[in-house]
Order: sequence, then structure tokens, then C-alpha cells
Amino acid sequence: SGTPKEDVFHAGGALKKNAHVPNFENYKELYLKSIENPDEFWGDIAKDFYWKSKHTGQFLDYNFDVTKGEIYIKCMEGATTNICYNVLDRNVYERKLGDKVAFYWEGNEPGDVMKVTYRELLQQVCQFANVLKSQGVKKGDRVSIYMPMVVELVVAMLACVRIGAVHSIVFAGFSAESLCDRILNSQCSLLITADGFYRGDKLINLKVIADDLSVSPGQLFCVGFTCVCVWFRQVPWNPEVDQCWHSLLSGVSDECEPEWCDSEDPLFILYTSGSTGKPKGVLHTVSGYMLYVATTFKLVFDYQPDDVYWCTADIGWITGHSYITYGPLANGATSVLFEGLPTYPDVSRMWEIVDKYQVTKFYTAPTAIRLLMKYGSEPVQKYNRESLKVLGTVGEPINPEAWQWYYSVVGEKRCPVVDTFWQTETGGHVLTPLPAATPMKPGSATFPFFGVVPAILNESGEELEGPCEGYLVFKQPWPGVMRTVYGNHQRFETTYFKKFPGYYVTGDEYRTNMYSLSGHLLSTAEVESALGEHAAVAEAAVVSRLHPVKGESLYCFVTLTDGVGFNHTLEAELKKQVREKIGAIATPDFIQNAPSLPKTRSGKIMRRVLRKIARNERDLGDLSTLADSSVIEQLFLNRCCGAV
Repeated sequence: SGTPKEDVFHAGGALKKNAHVPNFENYKELYLKSIENPDEFWGDIAKDFYWKSKHTGQFLDYNFDVTKGEIYIKCMEGATTNICYNVLDRNVYERKLGDKVAFYWEGNEPGDVMKVTYRELLQQVCQFANVLKSQGVKKGDRVSIYMPMVVELVVAMLACVRIGAVHSIVFAGFSAESLCDRILNSQCSLLITADGFYRGDKLINLKVIADDLSVSPGQLFCVGFTCVCVWFRQVPWNPEVDQCWHSLLSGVSDECEPEWCDSEDPLFILYTSGSTGKPKGVLHTVSGYMLYVATTFKLVFDYQPDDVYWCTADIGWITGHSYITYGPLANGATSVLFEGLPTYPDVSRMWEIVDKYQVTKFYTAPTAIRLLMKYGSEPVQKYNRESLKVLGTVGEPINPEAWQWYYSVVGEKRCPVVDTFWQTETGGHVLTPLPAATPMKPGSATFPFFGVVPAILNESGEELEGPCEGYLVFKQPWPGVMRTVYGNHQRFETTYFKKFPGYYVTGDEYRTNMYSLSGHLLSTAEVESALGEHAAVAEAAVVSRLHPVKGESLYCFVTLTDGVGFNHTLEAELKKQVREKIGAIATPDFIQNAPSLPKTRSGKIMRRVLRKIARNERDLGDLSTLADSSVIEQLFLNRCCGAV
């Protein structure tokens, strides 16, 4: 209400004709059923999947209130299934889609292409599943995967799932130290990697980075740690640890009986940054995640059997897990798997790929949209893009200007834009338009997905109505929500449930100490920790500030140890330190010398004040608790050149 009509957009009649959810009335009817009778709503969806044994009792069982005992979420308890079977065998043998293309792989270099059908993918997965078993991997074991965007990455993750192993994928942009932390935390016994790959014209030596694990604490190798490398070119090789993917596959059977898993067996661990600095191992389980990502993919993108779908994310992030691998494959979709960059070898690359494969549903990040906006409409209009039917955004809020450009220039005002809000923890979309049903407003994620009941709370835990700001919470679970933090259920309860008993807390709270850089959620505390390890730094505080392309950027304040001077050499060292400790994606944009930091009388750093300084905003609000107000003017005087 109160929204000008010219700011609201609606899908055209052609899309509505065959849509799964054709209008807003239908959405409201289904939504009401999903929250009032979730057992029936999700039970009907579950009938489309294969179950070795049926569930018993309540479809969804949970406790969100820490005052009433341990937090838990259970879906279809007692049922057994296998996701790999449901996304491959079911499509090949029951749905007769064996000859359908599962993935068109588009390499970094134009012309470096291949395709794999559902039958071929099933054979490759079974082969590698047998390889994993020959390496001693069994149900419940953790396997780390550190790979570029190649078909072998999908093969590796599905092979783990087929034998009941738990995959932990680490984004191929992370450093050796970040990789090591995740391997140790999840107690992985095997690492699957590649020799290297190109991103644009930059070579990433993955195997060399992985070999740096050997200089880390020795507990890696005392558990029989093994490394399987996808390609074997001119890379360092340790025959005691390293094994070649292609050699291991030689002569291996392409048949492998799936391991039937309980609904609440672990499926995968994926690390996301935490406010305390150490990443959290978000744990998702089998049945609920499968149902949720399959359903969100089908309805949010209004998937139809003749669609060609392209998500530009990396499988190292949750978007790639849910909306490149599991969601599309569960629906028997044909997808594009892209290894490269949107600007390489030129800024028309994405639209050239859209035309080449006749992509109908396209899903990318606002960062990419803003980046390409800078080059104007001409690179887009070199290609006709007539195949496009639905556009989507993911990873961060999209500003209205970028939304309008995406809708008007890329989609030519005929493709609805689904602006999706969700997190690693949620498993899939939680707030999102549906293409044919939902009125669209630029910059708004609109309405909750089925089964999701959001609320906004104030600091006192009271639910707010109408236009407001506060804490985004959820009042009941949906099948795909995370189950715990791996190895630390207490952290799970503390992070998501203790602040407001009875609610799952997310949304606004994390924005105060985390930032979304190019769609990747990272922790400022983790960056502060990396800076603090440098001998010259006595204390560090990191805040985010708006960036015209990346959405948010890092602005770091460092207090140096006595006798150390701030200069360009030190600044470069500190940036290098963060890059090596976390990865290139976390490299600070600005580092400012801060002789002292604004603190309360109790010693707490006032980060809201630092955010104002980073943005050169003089309206600082209430400073009554500030211990020494003289530091403020000094920090304004020291602001980084180039910061606005």
C-alpha cells in the first residue's frame, strides 16, 4: 500500500498462461495452506520423489524456543532416500530423460565447450563414487572439494552424496589457510582439487595452494588425508598423498548402488562467516533440503521442461549448491555451467552465451548487473536475447536503478525480475517474487515463499507492523532450513535462537557486523582478526561502506604498535595479509591509520561511528557514551584519499 502504480510491474499474459502459480490469488491460497497445513502441502510435493521407506509421524517437527529445551528441526523422520538417485537415476529411468542435456559447459575461453547428458552424468558419478569407496570413504565421512567450475565438480559432489558421504565445498578463491581451517573443522579425510584454472586471463594455481596445507598443523595427515587431483599437468606431485583423478577412474565400473540415507542424515557442510570471526559450518540434511530446493527452483523460476537455465554463481557458494546443482537437476532441467567472467574476453560475453544456448531463465548477482551497466546498452544489444523469459537476482539487495536497467535493457520490459532474498542457512529462497503471480517493485524481494513465516521484531522482541525497521525473524521452519552448526550445536542455538526465544533470528542483525561483497557474505570480525595478526597492528576495526559496483566494500581502521609509522608499504602488507589469510575476495578497499578508536567508557568500539566516518557523514548521533570525543576529529582528518 502507498506504492505509486508506476513503480509496480506485472508479468505479461504469455507467461501467466502456463505458469505453475499463475496469479496472486493462487499464491495467497497456496501460501495459506503451506503455513496452516505444512504436512499436507509438503507431503503432496514429496510424492514426486523416490523414497526407499516412508516417513512416520509428523512431517515437520521442531522446537524454536530455547526456554523449552534443545533447538531441533526434523523433516520426514523415518523416511530413507538418496538425493543422487532422485536427481539422476529417477530422471534417467523413471522420467526417461537420459538423453537430455544436463549441463552445457562453457569454459573460460570462448569455444572451450562440452555438454553432458543425464545418462552420461549418472555414469560418471557412479564411477567416481566407486573411486571414493576404493579410497576408504564411507557413509558419514567428510570430503572437502576445492575446484573450479567444471563438470567434475558436480560429479564429485554427487558421488559423495551417492555413497552417503558429506561434502564440504570450499570456494576456489579462498586461501590455503581458509581451506585448511575448513578441512580441520569438518575433519575431512580427503581433498578433491584441480591443478589450476583461468579466471579471465589470470591463472589460479589450485594445486599449489592446496599443497600449502602441508605447512599447516600436522593433524591433517595423521587421519590418512588424501588429495585427488582432477588434471595432472606440470604441477608438484607427492605420490604419498596425491592421486590422479583420471588414473583412478581407469577401468572402474559405472554402476554403483546408492546408499539409502535417513531423512535427517547430514548432506553437506558449507562454511559461512560468523560475527565472532571463525566461519560457521552450516549443516543441511537430506530430505528437507531436497524438497525445498526442488520446489523453490520450480516455482521461483517457473521452470518448464523446455527451459535452458543459467545461474552465473559459483558452486562454492550456497547459490551454486541449490540453484546450479540440486534444484535444477531435481527438476530434470538443462543448465549452463560457466567457468569464466562476465567481462572476459569482452563485456558482451554473458549475452553471447544467452543467445548461444537460447537461455530462457537467467540468474545473476546485482554486482554483475552494476558492473555491466557501466558499459551501457550497446554490448547487450549486440545480441537479441529473445529467448529470455525470467530474470533473477541473488546475493545482495539490488538497487532500483540496477533493477530498472536489468528489466528494461536486458529483458526489454518483457521478463519479470525475481529479486530473491535468502542465505546459506535457509537452504533456498525465503523472500521472493513468483514470476507470473507477484507484482514486482524495484529493489524489493516482495513476499515470503511457501512455508516461510517472517516477522520484524524490535529490540524488546515485540512484533512490528507496517513500515518499520528491526530484526528479521522467522516464526516456524520450512523443510530446507539448516539443522545445526557442524560440531557446535550450542553456537547454532546462541546465534539464531537465544536473542528472541521462539524465533529463528536472521536478517538485519547480521548487517551490523558483516558485509556482502559482490554477493559473498563475509565477516568483518574475520578480517579484523587477519589484520590483527600483523606485528605492526595493535588493534583493528572493520566496517562496510557502499560501493557502486560491489554493493559494499571494506574500510579498515588500524591502530599501530608504538614506534610504527603508517605508509604505503605497510598498507600493501596489510592487504596482502588479509588476502593470504582469507582470500582475494576479502582484500580491503581502504585502510586508515587510526591513532585511537572511538570507544565507550566500558571499552566497546563504536562501530556505528566508524561507519559514519568511513562514509564522511558528520551526523554521528548520540555520543554521550563515548570515552574520548577528541578521537573523532582526528579520524575525519586521517580519512583515506579516494574515499568519499
